[in-house]
Amino acid sequence: MNNNSNIIGQYPARRMRRMRKDDCTRRLMAENQITVNDLIYPVFVLEGENQRETILSMPGIERKSIDLLLEEAQELVELGVPPLRYFRSHLMIKNH
Repeated sequence: MNNNSNIIGQYPARRMRRMRKDDCTRRLMAENQITVNDLIYPVFVLEGENQRETILSMPGIERKSIDLLLEEAQELVELGVPPLRYFRSHLMIKNH
């Protein structure tokens, strides 16, 4: 066998961790940083007033009428979540 076969399974024998030594260096070397500014909050619009409909394929998410969405939007603004992205109900699309 040649010397190359001894390397397989041993690399890296020594892992340099100087980039992760302290918090300041880790933050400098971080590839991705996600902040609230990177978020888009999806809302699903339903026709009518005081209407809500569970979306079975998305646990915890509901389609809501505009009046309820305005209340939710106010809460999101207070939390500092920036943009909302709305999606119309498939029923609204068929009727228009």
